[in-house]
Amino acid sequence: MRRLLIYIRAAWLLGCLFAATPAQAADNMIGVDRIQKAYENITDMRGTFTQKSVIKDLRKTETYKGEFFIKPPLRMKWSYKGKEAQDLIINNDTVLIYKKGEAQAYRGKFDRATYGQSPVALLTGFGSIRAEFDITEKDNSIVLRPKKPMGAVTNIRITLSDGDFPIRSFVINDTYGNVIEIELRDIRINTGLKDSLFDLTLPKGVNVLEQ
Repeated sequence: MRRLLIYIRAAWLLGCLFAATPAQAADNMIGVDRIQKAYENITDMRGTFTQKSVIKDLRKTETYKGEFFIKPPLRMKWSYKGKEAQDLIINNDTVLIYKKGEAQAYRGKFDRATYGQSPVALLTGFGSIRAEFDITEKDNSIVLRPKKPMGAVTNIRITLSDGDFPIRSFVINDTYGNVIEIELRDIRINTGLKDSLFDLTLPKGVNVLEQ
């Protein structure tokens, strides 16, 4: 189950950022305000990513590449490519991880009660970033530390970009010593993503484990 949550954490943060609102711009957090301002006119987002996951319990580092798609308020898809190809989809109140090579999927209910021990619970809460986190801005990065327990997360570091889209990468650290780093590339906004892209229908013969 912990490995499942590690994958969900990787998708969660970008969804949090996508839910950001410009309503709280009363302080001097220039980087935070810049992120929030960038999202004002975004109706959907897509791009590619490289994910590096350091999993302490397994004493291994895994690297993945793929594509991501986000459409508010609660639709998100991360497609991991390669020999361990899988899709991670959040569609309103359902979380689905489909491991294509194993013809197996994990499905669970997406709500705070189910994922209260993981930061996925804050998917729609980044708009209250100043209430939820202690924020430090330094040079070209922002460090977020939860004010209250947030599953196992200890801090999140966002590296800013000089381009039109303000985020280049982010890193999530947790109390287990796991580290997830994701670099974003080729980001395109408002391309008219269809709701059907986030369909939860699986091919016949896939074994579904309910979480």
